[in-house]
Amino acid sequence: MVDDLQAEATRVLQRLVRFDTVNPPGDERSAQEWLAGYLERAGLAVSLLGAEPERPNLVARLKGTGDGPTLCLLSHMDTVLATPSEWTHDPWSGDEADGFVWGRGALDMKSQTAAEAVAAASLARSGWRPRGDLLVVCVVDEETGGRLGAQWITQNHPDEVRCDYLLNEGAGEVIPYDGRRLYGVSCAEKGVFRFALRTHGVAGHASMPRMGDNALLKLGPILDRFRTGQPGVDLTDPPLAFLRAIGEDPEDAAGAVARIAEHEPRLAAFVEANLRVTFTPTMASASAKINVIPSVAELRVDCRTPPGLGEDDARRRLVEILGEDGYEVEFVEHTVGNGSPVESPLMMAIEEWVGQEDPDGLVVPTMLPAFTDSRHFRAAFPDLVAYGFFPQSHQSLFDAFPLVHSADERIDVRDLGLATRFFADVSRRMLD
Repeated sequence: MVDDLQAEATRVLQRLVRFDTVNPPGDERSAQEWLAGYLERAGLAVSLLGAEPERPNLVARLKGTGDGPTLCLLSHMDTVLATPSEWTHDPWSGDEADGFVWGRGALDMKSQTAAEAVAAASLARSGWRPRGDLLVVCVVDEETGGRLGAQWITQNHPDEVRCDYLLNEGAGEVIPYDGRRLYGVSCAEKGVFRFALRTHGVAGHASMPRMGDNALLKLGPILDRFRTGQPGVDLTDPPLAFLRAIGEDPEDAAGAVARIAEHEPRLAAFVEANLRVTFTPTMASASAKINVIPSVAELRVDCRTPPGLGEDDARRRLVEILGEDGYEVEFVEHTVGNGSPVESPLMMAIEEWVGQEDPDGLVVPTMLPAFTDSRHFRAAFPDLVAYGFFPQSHQSLFDAFPLVHSADERIDVRDLGLATRFFADVSRRMLD
């Protein structure tokens, strides 16, 4: 049974990778229709619902026999672009080589689509029926924010995707740390409050630099303060629980990060990003002509805030680094992060499963510094418990993360089989 699930999930993933669903433009319909046929043949009821004809979202349901909860297995079908010349195997080949399936989406996140679909299909074919409903939802447009995908379907067809528990991307790769094997469960995601920071001066001819007041030069000290400054800690439940789980004192966040860095610097970088508001300058612009001293210079800053924090919090932490004078700020994105409780029946089910599969493994709550479609589902259904978890025991976080959105993206087929078994098992645990 184990080998059968792994083999089937491998075939499904290979087929999905061979659909080019790079977003933009997406064009996910062909892939969604193929997946719909696969799930319908297994006995699930399937609908394709979309704001645009070529970009439908898939909702498959295995109807329950009673009044139990609804569990949703969520994924997205779109991917980022790929440059074939940079790859060992063509990014849309779906080749199986050296124990891996290669291709764009092999990790982000057609592997989870395949594992969730095969788990649900195998349960349906076996004759098992849940108490509540089991949903398999595969949306479009995640890579550009979810406007046509998770956001659209939760707003326009909420009853089709309403659920009590949800599993999505965001964590699950084993994290080797200080002789232990940690399995993260993403319980929350940071918000996005990007802004434009501007400095002002006086224009002039570039041949006489002291005749003007160069606004671009005023960005120099500001950039240096972003490089050296550190805003205060805004500790929320998931990183708090993570630090406690690994034996660190949350009251000494800076010391905890330093001690983690001694064992695993790569993990320290993940942890530190989740402890506070972060500011990352990414773009700068000034004069439109090389011979004109700019009167205005602009810096674009990617700002991420812990769940529940908003623009006022971001401004407060910004002033801690830069002071109040010498610049102006215009926020251009306002997305508050959200999360789910770190303790729940779903978390217990994950812990029990990990305990059986890897007795030396430790489940730890984590938080994503980025965002996923879970944010839209939590916003639509406030009582929902939504976690990111796709277990991988052979490819660690440090193996897998650098391959996401990169060349030679690939997944170990043993992890694909492991995840498929997990989704089948957790569905039974939650819905029996």
